[in-house]
Amino acid sequence: MDKPRILVIDDEAAIGTMVEDYLEAQGYKVDWASDGPSGLDVFRRTHPDLIILDLMLPGRSGLDVCRDIRALSSVPVIMLTAKSEEIDRVVGLELGADDYVTKPFSLRELAARVRAVLRRTGKDVADPGSAVLQVGDITIDTDRHEVTVAGRPVALTPTEFAILSFLAERPGRVASRLQLVNAVLGEAYAGYERSIDTHVSNLRRKIEEDPSNPRRLLTVYGLGYKLAEPGGRG
Repeated sequence: MDKPRILVIDDEAAIGTMVEDYLEAQGYKVDWASDGPSGLDVFRRTHPDLIILDLMLPGRSGLDVCRDIRALSSVPVIMLTAKSEEIDRVVGLELGADDYVTKPFSLRELAARVRAVLRRTGKDVADPGSAVLQVGDITIDTDRHEVTVAGRPVALTPTEFAILSFLAERPGRVASRLQLVNAVLGEAYAGYERSIDTHVSNLRRKIEEDPSNPRRLLTVYGLGYKLAEPGGRG
């Protein structure tokens, strides 16, 4: 397997070079851009496997850059920010970011987040137990990381794909927010249960004809979420 390629977009040279050097020592190919426009240019040229994106970029914000990236690709995005307010984290998630790291951060923690996200894409560690999952008109090919709904290809972020796959392995059974956090993000993310709601909302916009009245990905109030069983009671 080729080394995963990572793009770092951060205007602080000290952080950009430090992250670049550390991740290269961990075995990744790393490109660094110091602003949004050059980051988007590198993104289009190199097709990275993961992007580490600073929220507070000069001229063009990280949120705008994330929006542009999501219009073109479902490549996983980890956002960096000096802010810790929940609203910033939620906005990033709503735009399709897969993870969120607040400055200052440890390089070891960032590398662990990178590995966790890449594992969900199959780019970091091969998954020998992968298979095709079928629930009603939803088909999930975990080898190819592809999803179709009623025969229509659907592009999902790695976190959305992981949530859908987890629920598809147990159709009709309810998964709590905490179960989804542990299964999809890892136990270190306990306390981030409400972030699952944002990912589910994004997922519904992609797999439901009417996201406000879902028939595939259902809410079980007070408990969590489940995928409707084919021909079942929902």
